[in-house]
Parts: sequence; C-alpha cells; structure tokens
Amino acid sequence: MARTRLLLLPVLSLIFLLGADSATKPSTTDEMAGDWAKMRGITPRCYACARATGPIVIDGKGDDPAWAAAPWTEDFVDIQGSTRPAPRFRTRAKLLWDHENLYIYAELQEPHVWATLTKKNAIMFIDNDFELFINPNGDNHNYYEYEMNALNSIWELTLDKPYRDGGPPHLGDNIQGLRSAVHIDGTLNNPADTDRGWSVEIAIPWKGLARYANAVHCPPLPGEQWRMNFSRVEWLIDIIDGKYRKIPKEMRDEDNWIWSPQGVIDMHRPERWGFVQFCEKAEGTTVKPAPSLAARDALMEVYYAQRGYHAKNGRYATSPADLGVKKNDSAPAVTIELTPAGYVATTTYHDAEGKERAIHLRQDSKIFEE
Repeated sequence: MARTRLLLLPVLSLIFLLGADSATKPSTTDEMAGDWAKMRGITPRCYACARATGPIVIDGKGDDPAWAAAPWTEDFVDIQGSTRPAPRFRTRAKLLWDHENLYIYAELQEPHVWATLTKKNAIMFIDNDFELFINPNGDNHNYYEYEMNALNSIWELTLDKPYRDGGPPHLGDNIQGLRSAVHIDGTLNNPADTDRGWSVEIAIPWKGLARYANAVHCPPLPGEQWRMNFSRVEWLIDIIDGKYRKIPKEMRDEDNWIWSPQGVIDMHRPERWGFVQFCEKAEGTTVKPAPSLAARDALMEVYYAQRGYHAKNGRYATSPADLGVKKNDSAPAVTIELTPAGYVATTTYHDAEGKERAIHLRQDSKIFEE
C-alpha cells in the first residue's frame, strides 16, 4: 500500500452538515463571553473595489484586461489571525463591479487539486472550497454565503442572523443569473502529478444581492462600503493506492484561511468582516474602516458581556458597569435599555461629515441606526 502524506484540510461534525459551514465551531456560553477578548484587537481589512473598465468573461482565468486595474487583496491568513501559523499555500482575491454585477476572482495555490461533489447546493466544504460572505449594511443580519469547489459545484445560503443567535440557514437560496467558473493550473483528481493550483471567477448580479442590501444602495454608489469576507477551506489528505483519501478529523483539525481574520474559528462573526469600498478607480483610493467602527466595537463588547451575564444571572444587565465593561476611549459611553425581548444598547459616533449619529444593538447582535 503506497501512502504519501499531503497538506490539505478537513470537515466538521454532523451539526455543521445541518447548516453551518466548516469554520463554525459551537461555543459554550462562557466561551462566547470570552471570545471578544480574542476579536477586539483585530482591525478589519479594507479593499478598494474599482469599476470594471471593460467586459469580463467568466472562465476562471482572470485574464481580461479589466482585471489588470484591480488590486489583489492581502494574502489570506489563518482565521484566528497572527497568533496562528501562516497558511501553507497562498490565497488571494480581486474584486470589480459594474452596473450589472459584482465580480470576484481568486487564486488558490494547491499542489494537489481535487474535488468530489457535483450536485448543486451540496454541503460544499466537504471538499476543499472557496467561500464568500456578504452583509451589505453591516447589521450582522440577513447576509449571504456562497461556496464552490474545484469542479465548479456551488452552494448558496442565506442567514437571517448568525448561528450564535439562533439564526437558521436557508439552504440553496440561489441568486438568479449568478455565473461561476474554475480554471485548473494542473490536472484535477490526479495524485500522480503536482499541480500549481486553481482559480475561480464569479459574477453575482446586483438584482440578486438587493434582498440583502437593506437601507443601502444596490448597486452601491462610489464611496459606499459593504462588509464582506472570503474564506478557503482546506483538508489534509493521504494518497493511498494511487487515490486521494481525506485524513479523519480526529487525527487532524481543519485549516480555515481567510482574508480578514476573525480571531475565533467562526466565519459567522460579521462584526469582523472586512470593508469593501466601491470606487471608480482603485489607484489613488484610500480605504479606511467606517467611522462607526469604534462605536460598533463598543456595542459588540456589551453584547458578548451580556451573554455571559445573562447565563449566570438569568437576566440582562442595565449598565455597562454591571458587566464590568469600561468605557472605550474611541467611542462615547454605551447606555442599555431593557426591552420585552431583551435589551437595546446605544452609543453615538460622528460620520464622515462630522454629524453625530446614534447607533444601536439588540440582544441578537443586530446593529442598526435611526
């Protein structure tokens, strides 16, 4: 029996096969209350998404002239951030937009490109896959997830709210007119050679994304920002008798490599997704996190503390002081008002024009403005 150990990734347990993706590990209440300590020091990454200057052929190659003006994202990192080793294989992406579509192109280095799933809306992370997440208005609710493998099989779903808040996934919630393609730089499912990798190209119609764009423009206007993230699920495999065999999860946990790190192994923390700013040209465009970021972080600190407080006391706290939450010097103080459903936490920030705006958070992590 010939056996060769290769570096790739695994899946999760049955609970994830019922809806969650591979990078969603269930946390106890105490773990959830402590998650913010791992997350708060991470500043979400930013990207300037330029308007396409010409047509884009969706063939997985990314060689249309329009792509030349699109900058690469930073290389993907471990989902937990700099505390973990750098990924073994490089992953990076580009984005463009026009009046009809959002375009995504990504390159995934891979010495052995393999895939098994051919059915649309199968649980795609059972294979190595590429994933994207879109929450246009950054409210943590009503967001879109897309996954695809090297056979160009796709899976789409909608989350009313994150799994941590009891949000059920709507599986197979497909966007009409979405197009995708894969290009293999090597040979697919051939353990006898060494490949260079695979690339993906996706066109998502704005008409299909409009249902997620509550209170924001779709297509977006130049200068507007959407919250997004991109992920790669990788498995460990063996080559046994000339065939690929996945390593059991009990022997090796999976790797999740993403664009903007989350701090914890859970893609469904939209508060840490990156900022994608739409513009006419990427060159000369400086992108910074939204002015509301510090205020949002102050609210999310209350959210995580409230989860632990409620678990211990059977009720929600009425002030940040009761939670042991200190005032964030980058944001005004947070106030808490109890409601029949739970609570609403409120703070303020100054927008790009210097106007003071109130921003709120509910007990189910929904963030909203007046």
